[in-house]
Amino acid sequence: MVYLVGAGPGDAGLLTIKACEVLKIADVVIYDRLADDSILNFCAGAKKIYVGKTAGHHTLKQHEINQVIVDEARQNKIVVRLKGGDPFVFGRGGEEALYLRENNLPFEIIPGVTSAISVPAYAGIPVTHRGIATSFAVVTGHEDPTKPESSINWEKLSTAVDTLIFLMGVANLPQIVAKLIEHGKNPDTPAALIRWGTKPNQEVFVTTLAEAPAAKILPPAIFIVGDVVNLREKLKWFETRPLFGKKILVTRARAQASKLSSALKNFGAQVVEFPTIKIAAPSDNFQSLDAAIKNLQNFDWIIFTSANGVEKFFERLKIHGLDARALKKVAAIGAATAEKLSSFGIIADVVPKNFVAESLAEALKNFVTGKKILIARAEIARDVLPETLKNFGAEVIVVPAYQTLAESHEPFDFDAPDLITFTSSSTVKNFVEACGVESLKKIPTAVIGPITAQTLESFGITPAIVAKEFTIDGLLKAIRNEESKNS
Repeated sequence: MVYLVGAGPGDAGLLTIKACEVLKIADVVIYDRLADDSILNFCAGAKKIYVGKTAGHHTLKQHEINQVIVDEARQNKIVVRLKGGDPFVFGRGGEEALYLRENNLPFEIIPGVTSAISVPAYAGIPVTHRGIATSFAVVTGHEDPTKPESSINWEKLSTAVDTLIFLMGVANLPQIVAKLIEHGKNPDTPAALIRWGTKPNQEVFVTTLAEAPAAKILPPAIFIVGDVVNLREKLKWFETRPLFGKKILVTRARAQASKLSSALKNFGAQVVEFPTIKIAAPSDNFQSLDAAIKNLQNFDWIIFTSANGVEKFFERLKIHGLDARALKKVAAIGAATAEKLSSFGIIADVVPKNFVAESLAEALKNFVTGKKILIARAEIARDVLPETLKNFGAEVIVVPAYQTLAESHEPFDFDAPDLITFTSSSTVKNFVEACGVESLKKIPTAVIGPITAQTLESFGITPAIVAKEFTIDGLLKAIRNEESKNS
């Protein structure tokens, strides 16, 4: 089966559910230059073949792309042909479908959200509006200006509809404008150029038809002409989000980055994920943790110092045929850890007000004398908690539930971000190891709490933002508050 799939205009959140489903089952994905490569993350181990085209450079010609699709499908594979926008809106999807039909291969069309309507929407420009525009036309702006005759009926197009949307038209903008004015379009008609529409680096240039060629804007962009452009000032919403235009680096482990990344994107930020750590089994391959689980009945308290520790503990608990009923008293270092416990049906007996080891130890002070305590935590961690509990008269057993390892990276090659976030001491140390401390001296940093701040300060860097609440939500709040002060 071949699926001709529209990837949408750029914002990965505009990918359809059906497109996501077929990407997950694909054996092969043949894709164009996409506005957001993160869409490829939905592929589960598929072979990826790039056939993209940019102005003046085509990886393969269209007939060659057609043949690649057929060749892959003939190997009894599920093939996804992934195209920006919609396959049937200047996407040449019809040509590919016809070639598949000629070769007796089954196909399905999965429409995508076209940039023709979504990009204006993200700029606050509706293509139709009661009392202003009751019709619109989507036109290619990519005609060869050296052709002896245009295939566009400029005479009828110029005055036949209320809103005109030109795709891929930046290079030919002077010719487009000249043709429209020549055939009756008012030179003072409102117009807009929208670059990287639906993306966090979206740029909008509002002008008039006659003045549009003077705009200093590069492709990829769409050109929209019509009185609906005047609605932008009241309807613009995308660029008003609190972190719009900010590039923020997220250093959390890849598997954990989604919550922070998603929230930052919802606030308008451009997020670059640069995970510096990964979560792995402890170096003893769970032997210590398994031994403790086999003797859970001997422990009065179990203490968790991270959501990772909770997750790994319950994974091993299940392997041993046990569940939450095997636990007695439970303490969590903070809200995120307590939330992870609740997902396993456990309500923590103790959660301190301040989410650090010192506060947790103080909260347990009156409950642990003469008690046996199990702490399931990262392999390498501060010893403040177990040592303090021992001083309170407790017997403490510490077992590693996981370890954090440095994530391997290519050299530091992304454009300088506006902010780098750190959610643990290990993310700081591994970032410095991978990229050097000099890069941190030039870029503001935001950290999740005082312990991470201390680690950063040990490298001679003072964080610009320190969350007062030591959680991801607290870090997000601190970033937003700082930005509102600076805006």
